[in-house]
Amino acid sequence: MKVIVCIKQVPDTKGGVQFNPDGTLNRGAMLTIMNPDDKAGLEAALRLKDQYGAEVTVLTMGLPKAADVLQEAIAMGADKGVLVTDRVLGGADTWATSTTIAGALRKLDYDLIITGRQAIDGDTAQVGPQIAEHLGIPVISYAQEIKVDGDSVIVKRQYDDGYHMLKAKMPCLVTALSELNEPRYMTPGGIFDAVNAEITTLGRADLVDVDDSNLGLKGSPTKIAKASDKVRKGAGEKVVPDSPDEAVSYIVGKLKDKHVI
Repeated sequence: MKVIVCIKQVPDTKGGVQFNPDGTLNRGAMLTIMNPDDKAGLEAALRLKDQYGAEVTVLTMGLPKAADVLQEAIAMGADKGVLVTDRVLGGADTWATSTTIAGALRKLDYDLIITGRQAIDGDTAQVGPQIAEHLGIPVISYAQEIKVDGDSVIVKRQYDDGYHMLKAKMPCLVTALSELNEPRYMTPGGIFDAVNAEITTLGRADLVDVDDSNLGLKGSPTKIAKASDKVRKGAGEKVVPDSPDEAVSYIVGKLKDKHVI
């Protein structure tokens, strides 16, 4: 069984956020982490490896330094790492990103693809389902639990205040919630393996069935009108009432002004 986990190196907002003049993130200048939902997806794949002997490959698209997140995944127990990087791929929105990743996946063998539900830098939850659409395979999103039954995958899918139990024949794609599990830590032996691991690097020329018009910033239909760091809230209005009754009257008056009541 071959499992490919798509992971993303995302900005660690604790270190601050920086933008390029065109509104895209200046990823090369920021601290980074592995996207939380993707890490949960990786853990799910590693549990399939523990249970069924699956081969786990991690794939990421990004700057050359994104190889760091692949090494982290290998240190956790993944078998192989694939980095998709090329200058022409920069500035991609979800459409261009999913097109690129699908082009890389067509070069690889897989039974199951696992992605995170969404990345914390974009919060769109679009890339995983779009990859499945490009590849023409089934997709099950918002996975809370993943099991394998022969040549099929059974997924407990989050849905409002309940859940769905869905079964799909592989190959298929599953998007994972960060609540899916508690990811394991890197091991000393895994860290040693990761340092010596050979990362496969793919560029534009390696992508299969992909048109240049769908790649990078030029191939992205999403246009950024404005981007900025989080705006701090002001101190607000401060009121010191003379009595509890006056405080209640003031609050009720404000709620009426806002048409809350």
